[in-house]
Amino acid sequence: MNYRLFGTSGLRVSELCLGTMTFGEEWGWGASREESRRIFDAYVAAGGNFIDTANRYTEGTSERFVGEFVAAERERFVVATKYTLFSRKGDPNSAGNHRKNLVQSLEASLKRLKLDCVDLYWVHAWDYLTPVDEVMRALDDVVRAGKALYVGISDTPAWIVSRANTLAELRGWTSFAGIQIEYSLIQRTVERELLPMARTLDLAVTAWGPIGGGVLSGKYNADASPAQQAEPGRMRDTPAAARRAERNLRIAGVVREVAQETGHTPSQIAVNWVRHQQGKIIPIVGARTLAQIEDTLGAVAFELAPGQMSRLDEASRIELGFPHEFLEQPNIRDLVYGGTRDQILDRRP
Repeated sequence: MNYRLFGTSGLRVSELCLGTMTFGEEWGWGASREESRRIFDAYVAAGGNFIDTANRYTEGTSERFVGEFVAAERERFVVATKYTLFSRKGDPNSAGNHRKNLVQSLEASLKRLKLDCVDLYWVHAWDYLTPVDEVMRALDDVVRAGKALYVGISDTPAWIVSRANTLAELRGWTSFAGIQIEYSLIQRTVERELLPMARTLDLAVTAWGPIGGGVLSGKYNADASPAQQAEPGRMRDTPAAARRAERNLRIAGVVREVAQETGHTPSQIAVNWVRHQQGKIIPIVGARTLAQIEDTLGAVAFELAPGQMSRLDEASRIELGFPHEFLEQPNIRDLVYGGTRDQILDRRP
């Protein structure tokens, strides 16, 4: 496996990140401790060093397993965990982005991981209640206290992330080094704002759901129900869900065609497409079995041909909408650039 620099930092992380939401069986569908260990060992044997977990994953079991598995070679691994999600349901201060939840969540995570600090601490999701400056100052405090080395943010609008980093830079606080987003051939809406922002600010991007909740793995076909075909977290059994399901199947069909041409699996094709997108994109790959992670790890062993990438792009293309498509109209470009755009050689992201 090769490695990438994490955003503007000098931190080296493997080109695939191991997602550990499946470590533990508390949610009824995860992996046992023994199978989780086999998944972890296979990832490490392939050269992986970047482990992603969170305080809520399998009620804390994921963090406990991760801490146990990295203990023998702690310095080798980049361990990332998250806060925001509740630790005690019904307690308003046990969830959210605010300083109290950040501090108590980090302390609890460090205890479960049995670590003195984490390499990367993520804001898990934006709560729309906590002021941006409170979040950034609180994160800077835990970095200065030596309990986290870098910080990032997940599942948050681009305008909030860019405002947060601008504020941090102006005040000399720790900035976000990366973002975490849902991104796959069936979920490309992040190309409207989040990915352009990440490229412009030179943020690392970790992408969860690269095989679309299993839709792109080849396990569904034209006979699958709309509920099976729907993207994770989407409304099901509605006309909109039916249209998305039909679109998803078309995209999955092209993935299968490319898989057959290359002699690789659909999951490998889907992950490969994500990791070859413009920018520092690192797919987060999870598994419930050793066979699944071994299959997914094969995505780094080959390159997709330009023609195959183009077919996948075309099959899954989305409308970027306003203002992107408006600004690309020839007459608008002529007005904005005075007819000289093609003569301006220096282009910013």
